[in-house]
Amino acid sequence: MYYRLTGPADAPVVVLLHGLGSSGDDWTNQVEALAPYRVLAVDLPGHHRSARPSGRLSIDGMAGRVETLLATLGIERAHVVGLSFGACVALAFALRAPGRVRTLTVVNGFAHFRPSGLRATARGAGRLALALVAPMTLVGAYVAREVFPRPEDQELRRTVTARLGANRRRHYLESLAALMQFDVRARLGQIRCPTLVVAGADDTTVPLAAKTLLARAIPGARLEVVERSGHVTQYDQPAAFNRLLLAHLSLDMSAPHQEN
Repeated sequence: MYYRLTGPADAPVVVLLHGLGSSGDDWTNQVEALAPYRVLAVDLPGHHRSARPSGRLSIDGMAGRVETLLATLGIERAHVVGLSFGACVALAFALRAPGRVRTLTVVNGFAHFRPSGLRATARGAGRLALALVAPMTLVGAYVAREVFPRPEDQELRRTVTARLGANRRRHYLESLAALMQFDVRARLGQIRCPTLVVAGADDTTVPLAAKTLLARAIPGARLEVVERSGHVTQYDQPAAFNRLLLAHLSLDMSAPHQEN
């Protein structure tokens, strides 16, 4: 699995898990803010620079790959941050390897995805139809318009269009299927690490109710709603997101530094 590991060798590790069809490059706006930490940004299996593993793709299987990577790198514990698809992997990781998680940050994620209303259902059906038959660049453009609808977000739309357009259709569809099958609602009470749930106030992809459920079901979790933000909060409101993230990571300041 492809990864980039940067920052001080003796600092606590922050693992960054990207959205569906994207890559570790989702987190470019967090690099400077996370300079005091050792940052591990990965491309999840079947995404961008990471090969698709054999067997059926699943969210739990991807969490297992992250766990194996940490073990290989000698990282015993880490802060885990995930966006959307990556947030689901982060939840699965926290459930399968609770002793490895210092803190958990879930950005516009969910325990089980169900569209909210007819418009959201139509958008999801449109994305699936394009992914089945259209060039992946059109899929990327469709998603980019959905997550960055404002006129001033034109450059962000270009970036997302190119990144998602580089996906192999089969890998994208298999990852989408894995996401649709993900359901940890009954297990959220088992997560015991400090948890931050970040919600974009204008997110039209994942309903606020799904994020509210996470915050209520995970013991001690905190919900923060970011105004003027859509589905990719760390991109469209990086300053606000970075403040929230750094404050949350500081909750673990009493823990010893990571030995690598």
